[in-house]
Amino acid sequence: MVDAAPSIGAGEAAAPLHVAIIMDGNGRWARARSMPRTFGHREGVKAVRRVVDCAPELGITHLTLFGFSSENWSRPQDEVSELMNILRYYLRREVAELHKNNVRIRMLGDRARLSADIVALIDNAEKLTADNTGLCLNIALSYGSRGEITNAVRRIAEAVAAGTLSPAEIDDDTVQSCLDTGGLPDPDLLIRTSGERRISNFLLWQIAYAELVFTDVLWPDFDRAHLVEALEDFSRRDRRYGRATG
Repeated sequence: MVDAAPSIGAGEAAAPLHVAIIMDGNGRWARARSMPRTFGHREGVKAVRRVVDCAPELGITHLTLFGFSSENWSRPQDEVSELMNILRYYLRREVAELHKNNVRIRMLGDRARLSADIVALIDNAEKLTADNTGLCLNIALSYGSRGEITNAVRRIAEAVAAGTLSPAEIDDDTVQSCLDTGGLPDPDLLIRTSGERRISNFLLWQIAYAELVFTDVLWPDFDRAHLVEALEDFSRRDRRYGRATG
């Protein structure tokens, strides 16, 4: 198993600046151990810590984690409640340490569906870490990319209706600025764990030219070595952005 930083040779792609991860497989990990799904979710938090801790030394400046989708609200109520309790725990216990490590925290998604106390914890985390200059940690909660794009279109339509924006002025940058990720660079690399090969309504606009890596590793088992392996895979890709090969 690879356990060193990825080696980037002449002519190869540089280490990615922005890595996005669909953290999948908590339930299957728990089921394989005859434990409830919620046990897998709690173990998944440990994987989050490992990845956040090692990301800066691997050249990652932006890390976006898919924590809870807009579709996840349809899961059994006891599982949703436990996921929200885990989120509360993380925000209360981890933010001070993240701040100490110069991490900037940003939440993506629909906060209106979250409870008031969780929104307050999120607001506090963002304000506390707003001036930090290290890793930018983006956590997608109650997030769905189609809803995000729909909201962006609505904001643009409202600006046109108000006369503050001309239809002729609308371009990619206009849309980008109205997304939850406005001001962030697009992901260079998207990783999905657990063996699934789909995007699941995550960052559909933003990953237009991202490289995709799918791994069979279940999220609670994901560690530095697996992240390095994904980065090394990425470093061997020829990113042409639609251009012809040389």
